[in-house]
Amino acid sequence: MYNSASGQNGYLEPACEPVGIILTPLEIQIYQKCLQQAAVLGSLYAAYHQTYAVAESLTGGLIGECLVSIPGSSQWFERGFITYANQAKIEDLGVSAEVISTQGAVSAACAAQMVEGALQRSKASLAVSVTGIAGPGGGTEHKPIGTVFFGIKHREGPAYVHEEHFQGSRSTIRYLTALEALSALTAITSGQPPHGYQEV
Repeated sequence: MYNSASGQNGYLEPACEPVGIILTPLEIQIYQKCLQQAAVLGSLYAAYHQTYAVAESLTGGLIGECLVSIPGSSQWFERGFITYANQAKIEDLGVSAEVISTQGAVSAACAAQMVEGALQRSKASLAVSVTGIAGPGGGTEHKPIGTVFFGIKHREGPAYVHEEHFQGSRSTIRYLTALEALSALTAITSGQPPHGYQEV
């Protein structure tokens, strides 16, 4: 449920009402799609009995928040890791300090190690990882704002990675990242590598 903000175009973000963060109509639409995708994952549990872990950086828990918004998610959402700082990625997920030093925390290699680490440190069947640059700072010529890397893996299969370049505000990029992660989980749950993802 959204509360209207007087004099503003948009709505208070449900998770951030105390600080008055405003979502645009586009961001509300993306968030609703995130919830719909999370509900699809929940509905697949009866057929596939897969459980999930998430390793989040730029989304800061948004993917997990969407999953736990679905009634009954305790059956299939195993745990989440919020590893925003580089050191957290190293300590909590086992990401190599060398990878971060040579390729960066925003890289395919980091996303791959994050998703591997999430599975190694959980009992989940499947995991997804996200790492990227939401802005407004931090972008470079080679990795502009909106660059996001995804990792996804079934415990019994290979890891896949994917690179996206989203456009929009910091909030829009974060919501688009969550939607892509949830969509990728849905695809791999059904036994299909998500479109555009490369095996590593």
